[in-house]
Amino acid sequence: MTHAAVAAHTPQFRPAFHFTPAGNWMNDPNGLIFHRGVYHLFFQYHPDSSVWGPMHWGHATSTDLLRWQQQPIALRPDALGMIFSGSAVVDHENRAGFGPTGSSPLVAMFTHHDRAAEKAGRIDRQHQSLAYSLDEGRSWTKHAGNPVIANPGRQDFRDPKLRWLPERQRWIASLACGDRIAFYSSPDLRAWTLESEFGAGVGAHGGVWECPDLLPLTGPDGRTRWVLLVSLTPGGPNGGSATQYFIGQFDGHRFTPDDTQVRWLDVGPDNYAGVTWDGVHDRALFIGWMSNWRYAKDLPTAPWRSAMTMPRELALRQADDGMWVASLPARELLALQQPATLTCRQQRIDRPLDLSAGLSGSQGRFVLRLATAALRGFTLALANDAGDALRIGYDDTAHQWWVDRRDSGEVGFHPDFAGRHAAPRLGVGNAADLQLWFDATSVELFADGGLSTMTSLFFPRQPWQRATLASPDQLMLDELTIQPLRDPR
Repeated sequence: MTHAAVAAHTPQFRPAFHFTPAGNWMNDPNGLIFHRGVYHLFFQYHPDSSVWGPMHWGHATSTDLLRWQQQPIALRPDALGMIFSGSAVVDHENRAGFGPTGSSPLVAMFTHHDRAAEKAGRIDRQHQSLAYSLDEGRSWTKHAGNPVIANPGRQDFRDPKLRWLPERQRWIASLACGDRIAFYSSPDLRAWTLESEFGAGVGAHGGVWECPDLLPLTGPDGRTRWVLLVSLTPGGPNGGSATQYFIGQFDGHRFTPDDTQVRWLDVGPDNYAGVTWDGVHDRALFIGWMSNWRYAKDLPTAPWRSAMTMPRELALRQADDGMWVASLPARELLALQQPATLTCRQQRIDRPLDLSAGLSGSQGRFVLRLATAALRGFTLALANDAGDALRIGYDDTAHQWWVDRRDSGEVGFHPDFAGRHAAPRLGVGNAADLQLWFDATSVELFADGGLSTMTSLFFPRQPWQRATLASPDQLMLDELTIQPLRDPR
């Protein structure tokens, strides 16, 4: 099936607590900002088609990260080009001068992509521009002096992520430049100076670097380190798109990694271009695009195409082989949980354990939690009467978590979709915890305190009706629970 063949609406595939636009195409999250009690989610959007096209900034808002209200389009293409990815901040001291004295405008920096320059074969087709809002993000005005960072002669020069550095009294903009990240600084968001570059020959380089985010995190030892997120397509560990990260130091001018080990934020096939919210001061709150560029335009959903991941909280954690970034569901998502429909404690899995009763009434929305003091190989299988099966488990020989969607329903719309995807276990010791969050057509796996994560889409032809847990190694469960999740819409 090609994307052109998708015509009938597919409400059964629309998630409940993952953001989707009402219709048409969506990709990267942009301009994430929390301001005066409202979470703003801007996103790459084509309002006239369910496949990628002239990019706009769509807009959605939420007060709880559970219920989203789609707003009017924030930014539209203009004479300078399409509106590619970027970020937004509150200009608390009105340093850019976009508002009246004493005001705190919202300011967005985004990439203008000049389609005419691209068609003419020029490489200097991407520039960085500004827009501002004086009404809490409801409407936006583009800066008359755009662009504010002109292309220095690079074909890929995009996706600015802004952060205020109080110790330098400067803004820093992290920019993706082909195979590296460039850091620019500015006192006023208008005039920018190149500080340094990072990444040439370091990390994974199977494709172009995109959507950087530079953020400080405090480790379990009390030390603050800087984490640089860099999305990459293709070249991910399970093929196609993925997000790598580096841990190190940033002195306001230059990022210096602690090591050159390749680390992945999510090893599943369907988490890309994620960044963190500005204005959230008590945690690093992250969201990603829940898709993969290999098959995104062919997903069998209508009238919309693409969803965002669940919001997640990022934190530094020590594992067996060093410091890693862990991610877990944002605390707000706990409000979705309903009373458990199935609980098992202190049970040895010496024959397949029927968990089907736990799915009753879940409508594809549930969280399964598993804890064990001695992790062994196992397989969790979800099935329906249409013959579909989604399998998730742990391979104790390869020390890998895995998700197998080869038989999960509609998989023939693209040759790269069906597959078995694996993630190396990054736990400490042999004890393990696992959370699986399901929402209609996706599962997000969080294991070992969030050190091991995977996101995977699937499209079953009927709702899941049966669930079994089997272990050839006689896994001993400390506890397993299944909790349905309410529909917040």
